[in-house]
Amino acid sequence: MEIIFPLMTMIDKSYINFLEMEDSYRHKGLRRNLLGQLRLKGIENEMVLDAMEAVPRHFFMSSAFLKFAYEDKAFPIGADQTISQPYTVAFQTSILNVSPGMKILEIGTGSGYQTSVLAKLGAKVFSIERQKSLFLKTDSLLSKMRVKAQRYYGDGYKGKPAFAPYDRVLVTCGAPEVPDALLKQLKIGGLLVIPVGEGSFQEMLRFTKNSETDFSVEKFGKFSFVPMLEDREMRH
Repeated sequence: MEIIFPLMTMIDKSYINFLEMEDSYRHKGLRRNLLGQLRLKGIENEMVLDAMEAVPRHFFMSSAFLKFAYEDKAFPIGADQTISQPYTVAFQTSILNVSPGMKILEIGTGSGYQTSVLAKLGAKVFSIERQKSLFLKTDSLLSKMRVKAQRYYGDGYKGKPAFAPYDRVLVTCGAPEVPDALLKQLKIGGLLVIPVGEGSFQEMLRFTKNSETDFSVEKFGKFSFVPMLEDREMRH
């Protein structure tokens, strides 16, 4: 911005920032069209769709890529990560069975889009991101959007035991295996939704915690996610 407007004042800069966060009638129309596509693909949970209608997806992408913001596709956001496909966000959120006031642990804050949808549903969200540059960028954005969610830079494999147990745990990256820590931090009767598998596609699984040692598992088909970083790695 400084190159284009070398004499720009602080007031002018604030005005530009405001414009970048604008949610116009055009944006809302594109969002409604996207939700129509999701309904045709089988998403029936109206609470989830209402939450997604209330969260402007274009806020999480560069303004240069607005035309991609309301396509039902994943899109790169830097740090080898993507903003998830809207259908995937809707599907995962639907099978998570979220109710207002639930305590949810999200592994993989990423762009913050899924985090915002969970918060819009009235959940108490605790979200962890391992990519430090992405964490800092997303943390700043969610602060500007006034999204009520606790954000942490850390190791998703370890979860966040300080605030356990959780009603729900949602993993938004492809895990080679199910981390034991996440199962332990789930309350009895709670659900863990996680894509599991290595390679280009993972199996979407939902675990129900019946007791401290007993879990039932449901399968929901193949999806494609960026990989969950290995336990020993921390990227900056």
